[in-house]
Amino acid sequence: MAEHIVVGTVESPYSVKVRAYFRYKGIPHQWRDRSEARDIFDQHARLPLVPLVVTPEGRGLQDSTPIIEALEAAHPVPSIEPPEVAARFVSALLEEFGDEWGNKWMFHMRWAREVDQVTASERFAAARGGSSSPEQAQATAKAIRERMASRLWFVGANETTATQIEASLNDALTLLDAHLASRPYLFGGRPALADFGLWGQIYECARDPTAGALVAQAANVTTWVGRMESPASGGDFEPWAALAPTLTPLLRDQVAGLFLPWSVANAAALAAGQDEFDVTLKGRRWTQKPQKYHARSLAVLKAKHHACRGDATLDALLDATGCAAFLN
Repeated sequence: MAEHIVVGTVESPYSVKVRAYFRYKGIPHQWRDRSEARDIFDQHARLPLVPLVVTPEGRGLQDSTPIIEALEAAHPVPSIEPPEVAARFVSALLEEFGDEWGNKWMFHMRWAREVDQVTASERFAAARGGSSSPEQAQATAKAIRERMASRLWFVGANETTATQIEASLNDALTLLDAHLASRPYLFGGRPALADFGLWGQIYECARDPTAGALVAQAANVTTWVGRMESPASGGDFEPWAALAPTLTPLLRDQVAGLFLPWSVANAAALAAGQDEFDVTLKGRRWTQKPQKYHARSLAVLKAKHHACRGDATLDALLDATGCAAFLN
């Protein structure tokens, strides 16, 4: 079988997410660091973003979720889709939660404090290579640190929201640790779409000093983070009834409590042409500039939900957790 080329960087949660998927599926591929694959990237990328996947036919794919969905259609075994409608939609919902809300954890924790800025920027500079001296490497790291810290606004990280972002990460780790105490992956014996989306963000958190200390306190999450680097199927998906007791609190607290109301407010602000918006999340003020891409991915999520409506188990779950009000 001809090989795909996966162009990315280990510092990107979306790049390692796609790499882990390729490893799990056993799809032949070459991993190429973005700094070493400029010609390939310039030839095939439509957007200045990683990851980029180049198929054996020479087609360039971007955006981690569409990449995985396209590959899953071509390589359906072993499946990352739980068979039950409720579990399958929850997996898609948690993947979107990881990509969009979990990215706030990762980006804020990496670039808000000097200790994390220094550690991450030095890794970034080393990955780029080509520095002729320690002084040049430090200058490169400093430039990266200044540029990335100045972009905290892009994910909504600021003085108003910082405390809530950090509390959300801590709460999510606690809930995930309880859920992963009795299973290797989020939906049972094999990884689902949700594993890849959530894992990419938490994997990056684990690599940085401040967030890494939080992840290290969650022993089951830490084990899962290591397992997901090269995931393997150790069994079947569990029935939703077995998953619900420990996944439902995550949906209620983090998805319905924070992510979905933020998503709807963000989309409304874009529709109204606002430069900034405010929303109350779990009793706290959240304010930021709207994120354009997420309004599109929210529409895709709502379409997936619409296709599942009428499933009694899913409808009851979304009503009970408070998610339904934001998806209908």
